[in-house]
Amino acid sequence: MTARDVLTVTELTRQIKDCLEGNFPAVAVLGEISNLTRAGSGHVYLTLKDENSQIRGVLWRSRAQRLRFELKDGLQVVAIGAVEVYGPRGTYQIVCDQMLPQGMGPLELAFRQLQEKLRAEGLFDAERKRPLPHYPRRIAVVTSPTGAAVRDIIQIITRRWSAVDVLVVPVPVQGDTAAPKIAAAIRALPEIGDIDVAIVGRGGGSLEDLWAFNEEVVARAIADSPIPIVSAVGHEIDVSIADFVADRRAHTPSEAAELVVPDRREFGMALDEVERRMVAHLRKRLAHAKQMFRAVSERRVLQQPLSRIHQLAEQLDDLESQLVRGMRNVHRDASSQLEMLSANLDALSPLKVLSRGYSITTDAKSGHVVRRADEVSEGDEIVTRLESGRVTSRVESVATEE
Repeated sequence: MTARDVLTVTELTRQIKDCLEGNFPAVAVLGEISNLTRAGSGHVYLTLKDENSQIRGVLWRSRAQRLRFELKDGLQVVAIGAVEVYGPRGTYQIVCDQMLPQGMGPLELAFRQLQEKLRAEGLFDAERKRPLPHYPRRIAVVTSPTGAAVRDIIQIITRRWSAVDVLVVPVPVQGDTAAPKIAAAIRALPEIGDIDVAIVGRGGGSLEDLWAFNEEVVARAIADSPIPIVSAVGHEIDVSIADFVADRRAHTPSEAAELVVPDRREFGMALDEVERRMVAHLRKRLAHAKQMFRAVSERRVLQQPLSRIHQLAEQLDDLESQLVRGMRNVHRDASSQLEMLSANLDALSPLKVLSRGYSITTDAKSGHVVRRADEVSEGDEIVTRLESGRVTSRVESVATEE
């Protein structure tokens, strides 16, 4: 081996690079994602592996941003790209241009992933959904201004309930810029003012055409809206993430128009029914009032009003007579009792005793009755009460009996 046969590391790596990249310009590799890393630059680095081997892979930012679904460890994918040798490390990797989930399409996987995420957050819960107003005065329609859907919505609303204003908020309904513009229009609805309810949607199309209504930005704008939202995306068989988040789902734009306003014919029939019930109720009450009036008018008190007065006058006279008799009896009984009490008092009166020769002696100063001799002293002045008159005397002597 000569010196010319000896290669530097760089030369050998370059030859390997030319060999690999020349023979594997485009490959499709099936494997399971592991060691997934998202760099601050937006590039995605990962490892594809099977039971026995593994290979590094990279997805540049521009490609990663176009993915409809979310990459995560454990996901089986088919990576399509070119094999590339990274000289500074002496390693090789697949530079992925596309990623296809194994077993389903990328849009279907993206739909399921976002559906699971938002359901876990409670955005689909029935408790957070608001009722639609019964009689809205202003309705916003967030859709394409040139599609057939908006014409159907306006026609049905104005036919069913003319006392309402319809405001069309124009947005693109498909394409890469549709989702952020739809979300921005929904968030701007409160700034318009006096919007009672809004319809968000479009006519039918393929899954790719309807995809703007499966974007997370649109779903969160609907969930955050203070205005009730009716989702009307595609035909009856089409289901979108917006349908799950909205306060009401309509199978078609035409059905959405029927949901947001009442039917004036049905409303008129309801009014007629209310009128019929009110008339029937009033007639029933009138008949009852007439019956009560007849019953009252037939009473004797109304036919002969003075007879009752005469009857009451007689009762009053009877009561007066009874009262007079009662008062006389009470007076007689009281007089008898008074005479008896007077006789008893007179019999017990000290003055009655005086008439039999007795007298009452009192101290002239204090007025106390003198009952014993020791209650006075010599020289005290005393007053003696007789049956007729009084005698004032002075004590000359006091003698007590043993």
